[in-house]
Amino acid sequence: MADVAERAGVSTSTVSRTLRGLTTVSPEVRARVEQAARELNFAVSRQAASLVTGRTGTVAVLVPTLNSWFMGSALSSLAPVLREAGMELTVYVIPDLAERAAFFDRLPARRNADALLVFSFDLTAKETDRLDTLGMPVVYVSQHVDGRPSVYVDDVAGALHGTRHLLNLGHRRVAFIKTVGASGFSFSSNERLVGYRQALTEAGLPHDDDLVVATPVGDRRAMAEALGHLLSLREPPTAVFAEQDAVAATVIRTLRKTRIEVPAHISVLGFDDQPVADWFDLSTIAQSPSDIGREAGRLALQLIDDPDADHQQHIVLPTHLIPRATTAPLLPAERGNDGEVPRG
Repeated sequence: MADVAERAGVSTSTVSRTLRGLTTVSPEVRARVEQAARELNFAVSRQAASLVTGRTGTVAVLVPTLNSWFMGSALSSLAPVLREAGMELTVYVIPDLAERAAFFDRLPARRNADALLVFSFDLTAKETDRLDTLGMPVVYVSQHVDGRPSVYVDDVAGALHGTRHLLNLGHRRVAFIKTVGASGFSFSSNERLVGYRQALTEAGLPHDDDLVVATPVGDRRAMAEALGHLLSLREPPTAVFAEQDAVAATVIRTLRKTRIEVPAHISVLGFDDQPVADWFDLSTIAQSPSDIGREAGRLALQLIDDPDADHQQHIVLPTHLIPRATTAPLLPAERGNDGEVPRG
């Protein structure tokens, strides 16, 4: 270790902190020490370091699935933040009830990690209390959990602004399509519905339950049935706000098959700004899962390094309206009898 310190131009204690994965070393110094260690073929046992520091040098992540745009983008930005701090990433994927029960029974992260990030996971109160016993920082991501550190976007404000955009275009009959059965994403789904309803209240419009429909994720027949319900109303909607871009894309495909033009006859707005939004030229409310992943990683590192840090802080990230080709002003023939455009 002394040879590494001499070559890197630092103290042996700095070498020790660097090779043990502590985050109190600057990136520039870390790079010099790691380069010197490689040149001298010097390696430190992570297990031995763990015995000295009580740390594993690992951050664990709990996710319900890896098969989503959001999760892939968030984890892709989280990993470099941890790697720069000399930390490794372990992912626990809990796709079904059996594996979920096993995880909460054994809590493997207790032995194998210094912090746990819970991504978009619908937990029961009992499961949340169980995680409180881990004795390590637990950060909740893409969800707000009272009394625990959380990182998420302002879904209510995003949906409020999206619905307001449609109202400002003259649409008075705005439908909202929410998803059911999307494991782990009920927090965002519920918050977006709240924002939609807030915008209607703000504009002085009633909450029409017939304009709110739910459909299982990826079920095209169910989507067609939901649209059929909306289109068969005595006063059908002139705009549709889908809580996810993938749902909005399915809406557009289904409408085009029935020769209903978007946006000439119905405007369609999504939420997320996934790649599919650009392909469909879809107006949407953009969130950044990459920013969420980075902020979650930084918060976890802060809580690991500083036991006195605020363990109840909430980092709330903004959303942005991205207007594209699927939303347009309501045609004069389709306006209400008063001809007015509601103001949001």
